[in-house]
Amino acid sequence: MRFQWLTFTVFLAILIAAPLFGQVPSAKTAGTAKAQTRVPLRTIDGQPDLQGVWSFAMLTPLERPAEFAGKANLTQQEAAEYVKRLQERRNADRRDGGAAADVARAYNESWYDYGKSASTQTSLIIDPPDGKLPPLTPEGQKRAQARGAALSRPARGPEDRNLGERCILGFNSGPPMLPSAYNNNVQIFQTKDTVVLLNEMVHNARIIPLDGRPHGTVRQWVGDSRGHWEGNTLVVDTINFTNEGTTFRIPVDENFHLIERFTRRDANTLIYEFTADDPTIQTRPWTASVPMTKSDEPMYEYACHEGNYGMLGILRGARAEEKAAEAGRK
Repeated sequence: MRFQWLTFTVFLAILIAAPLFGQVPSAKTAGTAKAQTRVPLRTIDGQPDLQGVWSFAMLTPLERPAEFAGKANLTQQEAAEYVKRLQERRNADRRDGGAAADVARAYNESWYDYGKSASTQTSLIIDPPDGKLPPLTPEGQKRAQARGAALSRPARGPEDRNLGERCILGFNSGPPMLPSAYNNNVQIFQTKDTVVLLNEMVHNARIIPLDGRPHGTVRQWVGDSRGHWEGNTLVVDTINFTNEGTTFRIPVDENFHLIERFTRRDANTLIYEFTADDPTIQTRPWTASVPMTKSDEPMYEYACHEGNYGMLGILRGARAEEKAAEAGRK
């Protein structure tokens, strides 16, 4: 009787365990297996699977710092040392009153998420080779000066403030997407003929057709995007921006042309590369590469200002400054 019970127990254990041996490893497990890193994950339609939440929180700066001039890459040790120095300098909880301390102590360090690592790249910009943004054209300089003047004076209207303050677009969602202070997340959804890029910052969603249709003619804040596959890489071509389009740090106009490339290197890494070209504003195109990391955390809505009360306060404050200045003159 004991032998029969033991035999039945062993048989039951094998029956339960058998399906498990044939299961595909989870994304987390697959990321640790060297063989898995070279095999693109696929959707049910056979396309490379880019879906999920991806973090682009990254301490690597957009432009190459002077300390790394002429040096495109760091060793792992050098990158770790750079991260330590940068985190100390940016720490909003510093008590020494330095430039890294948050203005008026409005926020402490727990509010920020610049990331905890840096790529071995010394800059996100990989072309031009010096890791720097190309110079502005005369027209680009003119527009940059006009933007700076509008931001430095009391706002005459909402148009004097940037798109992020106006709760139109997130300050890091672009396009192109670039690491910033927090909410450095994008969630990707796929169907056979559509890709959706949903950014946590101001929850903007770009719906990108893959069916070969031509670009539309309506100009938009985020431009008009069309996508296609080149091997295992999703290529997104975007034109038809407005003169004020995107929240990028340099001005753009209706000639801005953006090409983005998404390549899943392994289960936990998505390489995001983009080339920006605006001949009106900059003297040449430039390219950046941003490694994204798979996140197990969900996305949350970033509601910006409810009813945009912040803009109401900005404009009221501007009128109060003007009245105070006028009273001072009298």
